[in-house]
Amino acid sequence: MDNLNMLLEGFATAAQPIYLLYALFGVFIGTAVGVLPGIGPAMTVALLMPITYSLEPTAAMIVFAGIYYGGMYGGSTTSILLNTPGESASIVTALEGNKMAKAGRGAAALATAAIGSFIAGTIATVLLTFLAPVIVDFAINLGPVDFVALMVVAFLTIGALLGSSILRGMASLALGLFIGLVGVDDTTAQQRYTFGFAGLTDGIDVVLVAVGLFAVGEALYVAARMRKGPVEVMGMGTSSGNSARWMSKDDWKRSWKPWLRGTFIGFPIGTVPAGGADVSTFLSYAAERKLAKGENKKQFGRGAIEGVAGPEAANNAAAAGVLVPLLTLGIPTTATAAMMLTAFQRYQIQPGPLLMETNGALVWALIASLYIGNLMLLVLNLPLVGLWVKILQIPRPYLYAGILVFGALGAYSLNFATLDVVILLVIGVLGFFMRQYGYPVAPMVVAMILGPMFEVQLRRGLQISQNDPMTLVSTPFTWVVYGALVLMFVASFLIKRAQKKMEELPAEPIAEEAK
Repeated sequence: MDNLNMLLEGFATAAQPIYLLYALFGVFIGTAVGVLPGIGPAMTVALLMPITYSLEPTAAMIVFAGIYYGGMYGGSTTSILLNTPGESASIVTALEGNKMAKAGRGAAALATAAIGSFIAGTIATVLLTFLAPVIVDFAINLGPVDFVALMVVAFLTIGALLGSSILRGMASLALGLFIGLVGVDDTTAQQRYTFGFAGLTDGIDVVLVAVGLFAVGEALYVAARMRKGPVEVMGMGTSSGNSARWMSKDDWKRSWKPWLRGTFIGFPIGTVPAGGADVSTFLSYAAERKLAKGENKKQFGRGAIEGVAGPEAANNAAAAGVLVPLLTLGIPTTATAAMMLTAFQRYQIQPGPLLMETNGALVWALIASLYIGNLMLLVLNLPLVGLWVKILQIPRPYLYAGILVFGALGAYSLNFATLDVVILLVIGVLGFFMRQYGYPVAPMVVAMILGPMFEVQLRRGLQISQNDPMTLVSTPFTWVVYGALVLMFVASFLIKRAQKKMEELPAEPIAEEAK
């Protein structure tokens, strides 16, 4: 009952006109960004972070949450109409959605994606509302070694599951840990890894790293691979009548179960550091393909609406699930969550077990804004599809040149120091080469943020036990966590095998038809 009262107070805050405008701004920008290929929510949060410092914490968090949810919505538009996922979590949507668009059913594909995202986002936010306080009550009793175990799981799973190679993921993770250690040792007050530069004694700002990797690195990478000529965008529908522009009765019948299944696949996966929305969308697609029967099963690979409805629901449910460990444990499991954690820390707020006690009004206003933002996104996505298609026509040179300028200005505004811009460019070039050679950038950002926290908890645990390393596995909670880690890696191996098989399957019906 107390949680409901707090949620109502959160709605009272989030429903204020100024916060509604902030929520609308966040979801609009997030959707526009999600539509553009190669520009994700993490990049947008990183770019906007310097200009939000003048906002109060509640307003800034509402903007960032809107961007996060909006980015998840917008990725489906470019996947369906352009066959180019704006976000990695939208890759699966492109498998069936683009084929629906080619068959003149783009409007139906966009509609089932938008409605499924709304339903999944709303249900997942309800689960977040009731699950977060329960986890907080449990997390308050955790000790330093328990948090060390949680962070080890986050490091290993994020490093191993993001990207095509485990070794490359772990290398990216190690680089992030190294950058996070630059500055002054909290225990000895000695400089470390500063190489004699006075400007590095305070460490490297995570905003510089995020903007360098997500914005500068991405812009350089896209520029190096830029296609010549206009971008071909599929039409909304070619048939006459309303059915070409909307979902038919049969589409509704075939979509509602995948919406619900996707929701309950995506949310629990989002709450653990196991690949987030990317893994949940592939699992949802596999489940729908397995459960389809008769003529519906034959449509997979040719434009099955279930293959759009389920993964899009799983995508948005996982987005809400990611907020559970972020708010209750202070552990980000995606790059965007890592940027939101940085935003919290900028306001001297540390997410974790005590967050609801020390900043309860902010947390509940944030959760309430997710309900409101979900409704806004439904209203924005259905009637404004034409606008998102127009955004896809922005010339890439103008778009990425603007990102570079905006990123450099944001970096300079942090401390008004030229060194920050130099660091930004160096990290941007590093990000370019990481993408060029297949090294994922998300583990690097997450490791840089969690690294200092991990060091503090590790030292605290060892000091309490007088440097006995066995203390790291001395509690029942650590046994459960490390056991779950082993199971997680076994499951991820099986999932990746199934994922590879699944990526090969859509071409089979087409090949048989050609015969």
